[in-house]
Amino acid sequence: MVGLQALFETPAQNSERLLLHYSWWPRLSMALLAGGGLALAGVLMQQVLRNPLAAPTTLGVANGANLALMATTLMAPWLLIPGREWVALAGGGLAMGLVFLLAWRRGLAPVVVVLAGLVVNLYLGALSMVLLLFHQEELKGLLIWGAGSLSQNGWGGVVYLWPRLTISVLLAWLLLKPLAILELNDASARSLGVSLKHLRLAGLGLAVFITGCVVSVVGVIGFIGLAAPNIVRLAGARRLGQRLLWATLLGALLLATTDLLLQHFTSTLPTLIPTGATTAALGAPLLLWLIPRLRLQGDQPPSAAHAIGHRHPSPNHLAVRLVLALTVLATVALFIGQGGAGWSWLSLDQWSVMEWRLPRILAAAGSGVMLAIAGTVVQRLTANPMASPEVLGISGGSAIALIAAIFLLPAPGNLTLVAAGTLGALASLAVLIALNRRSGYLPERLLLTGVAITALFDAVRSIVLAGGDPRGQQVIAWLSGSTYYVDLHSAVIVIGAAIVLALATRPFARWLDILPLGAATASALGIGVERSRLALLALVALLTACATLVVGPLSFVGLLAPHMARLLGFSRAHTHLLGATLIGALLMVLADWVGRQLLFPQEIPAGLVASLLGGAYFMWGLRRA
Repeated sequence: MVGLQALFETPAQNSERLLLHYSWWPRLSMALLAGGGLALAGVLMQQVLRNPLAAPTTLGVANGANLALMATTLMAPWLLIPGREWVALAGGGLAMGLVFLLAWRRGLAPVVVVLAGLVVNLYLGALSMVLLLFHQEELKGLLIWGAGSLSQNGWGGVVYLWPRLTISVLLAWLLLKPLAILELNDASARSLGVSLKHLRLAGLGLAVFITGCVVSVVGVIGFIGLAAPNIVRLAGARRLGQRLLWATLLGALLLATTDLLLQHFTSTLPTLIPTGATTAALGAPLLLWLIPRLRLQGDQPPSAAHAIGHRHPSPNHLAVRLVLALTVLATVALFIGQGGAGWSWLSLDQWSVMEWRLPRILAAAGSGVMLAIAGTVVQRLTANPMASPEVLGISGGSAIALIAAIFLLPAPGNLTLVAAGTLGALASLAVLIALNRRSGYLPERLLLTGVAITALFDAVRSIVLAGGDPRGQQVIAWLSGSTYYVDLHSAVIVIGAAIVLALATRPFARWLDILPLGAATASALGIGVERSRLALLALVALLTACATLVVGPLSFVGLLAPHMARLLGFSRAHTHLLGATLIGALLMVLADWVGRQLLFPQEIPAGLVASLLGGAYFMWGLRRA
């Protein structure tokens, strides 16, 4: 009764009622509004794209809105005066537009849209991390907000959000019948006189607007938009109207319940935990449980992945050219750079400088080799060109284990961290195998599993960064993929491990040529399918853990290098492995050198530069494909 009175009355002196009126009730209202809005946006995206993987986070909309708000806060805060939602809307709209630009030539095929969304997500995340690294003090307060904070000190946020969401709900209701037509194929929809282009733009524009409004008030709370629509679909809500209603209500309930539980246990927790991170941490296991129960494209095994690009007539000659390019680049990175007197060429007797540069070059090359091999093996093993350690959550699982070891073990050594990272990667692989074995490793099901594992990693990262622990700054540097702290001894170990693991992969080339043809064909040719898959996945786990320990989990070299090798014409397994290995090393060495020189004396970590350079090239290649 006291709580209800505090909702409708403005208390004068009672501190408990003041807290209820200006904090607790606004926070509950905000949770209900934000959860319902994100779920509504998720339903609209999934309906328009006919894709159960579509959500504000998987398509880059939330990250685009978040990056736009961060950049505007730093560089043009006056743009926030007309309204934060317009800045967030512009960022989310640009991210969605980039995804559409990449996938348009493929007819907005669901798998291609998701691939483009994942790449854009990684790219925007890398840009956000760059801003955070160079403006930690200015953006310190945004760490908690960016992880999804529902804390309120008045009704301003609720008053700001509810009319916008009310208008959005009315517009969604007006679009209900036209959007329902999208359940038909394009030819049937056009025969009814529907303009698919305008209808899709209207539906997605509304979804982007809703996401922008929510992100501008509470930060990134991304999991609700993916989970709530899939849960209600699984519960039996098949028609669009039913899904819009029940998903909105369920999204509001999920976020409000999570926030209430978090407030209840706040006094027993050692640090402040943002609600958005908690939602992802609790929701990811729920989505993992739902994945085997979702119907995706008839549950048919994927066909063999086709190469993007031509088949080079002489791949060995091309490999020799890549070796020469890597040698030239490594020489440039070792001898040419900026110093106190500007650009200079080192002489051989200046070992004091070279002993600082050489370990970074070796570590970058070694980590690039390991990630490239891991990505190539995963792509060929699953016959899925979108697969990679980063996209499937293998890097995320390894990173969770590494962060846990850093925070829970007293002064863990490198061997301990490698062991922890390998166990984390193996755990992620075990989840992938368990949830996708019966479906024949369907691409969309694999991606959804990876999204769930990555959401769990993002939650752990957000909690660590928002907690204010001094070790969090070390975690930021490591997550960004910096080779700054690598010494010569560690670098020699990294490059040695990369060479050994690369040689260990060579005998598996025949398996990697045959396994994509299917279990029956592989068994007929004398390959023990289960045994070979387990051996290859264990090798992927070890490669991912070693590389993640050096350059963090943010770089998507494991996704990029195999694709670039295919674009150049490396098609057979042994040449594909060779080409991806050289491209991975080339990309990471280039990223490390560019990161050191671009903003000298400050530097951008190699993992982030690899994401920025490689992501731009990959989007260009995807656009042309």
